[in-house]
Amino acid sequence: MMKFLFMLLFMIPFCFMKNMFWMVQMMLMLMMFMYMNLNLSIMNFSNLSYNFSIDIMSYGLILLSIWIIILMIMASENIYSENYYVNFFLFNIIFLLIMLYLTFSVMNLFLFYLFFESSLIPTLMLIIGWGYQPERIQAGLYLLFYTLFVSLPLLIGIFYIFNEMNCMMIYFLKFFSKNLYFLYFSMILAFLVKMPMYFVHLWLPKAHVEAPVSGSMILAGVMLKLGGYGLLRVLIFLQQINLKLNYLWIIISLLGGFYISLKCFCQVDIKSLIAYSSVAHMSIVIGGIMVMNYWGYIGSYLMMIGHGLCSSGMFCLANILYERLHSRSLYINKGMMNFMPSMSLWWFLLLSSNMAAPPSLNLMGEISLINSLLSWSWFTMIMLMLISFFSAGYSLYLYSFVQHGKYYSGLFSYYTGVSREYLILMLHWFPLNIMILKVDYSMIWF
Repeated sequence: MMKFLFMLLFMIPFCFMKNMFWMVQMMLMLMMFMYMNLNLSIMNFSNLSYNFSIDIMSYGLILLSIWIIILMIMASENIYSENYYVNFFLFNIIFLLIMLYLTFSVMNLFLFYLFFESSLIPTLMLIIGWGYQPERIQAGLYLLFYTLFVSLPLLIGIFYIFNEMNCMMIYFLKFFSKNLYFLYFSMILAFLVKMPMYFVHLWLPKAHVEAPVSGSMILAGVMLKLGGYGLLRVLIFLQQINLKLNYLWIIISLLGGFYISLKCFCQVDIKSLIAYSSVAHMSIVIGGIMVMNYWGYIGSYLMMIGHGLCSSGMFCLANILYERLHSRSLYINKGMMNFMPSMSLWWFLLLSSNMAAPPSLNLMGEISLINSLLSWSWFTMIMLMLISFFSAGYSLYLYSFVQHGKYYSGLFSYYTGVSREYLILMLHWFPLNIMILKVDYSMIWF
């Protein structure tokens, strides 16, 4: 595991050399293929080095991180062509990838916390440095304070655990069980805000709307998954108390997911709509994790990977329109089928994956999550039905609104999609729909 870390560290000088923008991307692709060829123990942690190791969950999420970062660089061609602080942008992205890589692969709980919080800094830089509107400062502050407000209790909880158990290795924590209310809430809240759970989700739409395309892609693709990953790791030693209190989170998530799905129909900003749909999807994931059964764990893992690829691709599409029309409003982005007929196919493919149509990974995840929540209580069926129905509803709403209708008469000049954009969309959609063939790997692990 150290070798990949060093590969990333030695990529940093390349960021500051001239004309190395695409070279960095190629090196990341090389790293991606090397990482895919790792020998992985399906049942346990493997590839151990001093403080790092991976199991299937870390492996999938690290793979997702590297993939999304490669696509981010590809989507940010505008920054390269305008030479808008390219070197610092590349450095920022590599630094972010290092933080994400370390978060998913460290075994030590305190180091996990450290890198979990550090990944916030480059994201903040992306939003404030390369965002579009002046409100990006406010969005950055929202992001920072929502996340930091709940991370101090997490830190104190980690110190308490070390004091009690004299051990911080995530692997060994499964031999302990703590039944303390304060500890439970302090350990869990930081991850629920990061997910984000309904009630503490306000930072997400703001951050998405103000972020550049690369910021939106990494936020939707990987940053939301940090919360789910943290929950799956921390609930190992909070099982007893979680079984007492899980109804609380499940109720908030399901009601919130339903309400947010309705809220999606009120959005006039494309990015905002996609961001709210992320909250709706993550609410089912929280439900699946909190039920703490086999199906829930599988479903949450698959949904996180699937949603990462799908949501990131949709932000790409929104940005493709933004680069043409310089607006994200649904009232102006209309009748796009007239201008970019082949792009409307990609809108259709990614939005159909977003509503969990086969053969996407989202479908597999959603089936597993519905299975897990119904095994917990049949009463959840009502909310799950509504969430699933409305997720199809707002996906169709977005597609029909953007693709059909009379196009904006103020359009002066326009150009259709370029091959780079089609490649980005292909690289989002292909793994999302081909991975369902190998879904058995994650099934075996759990």
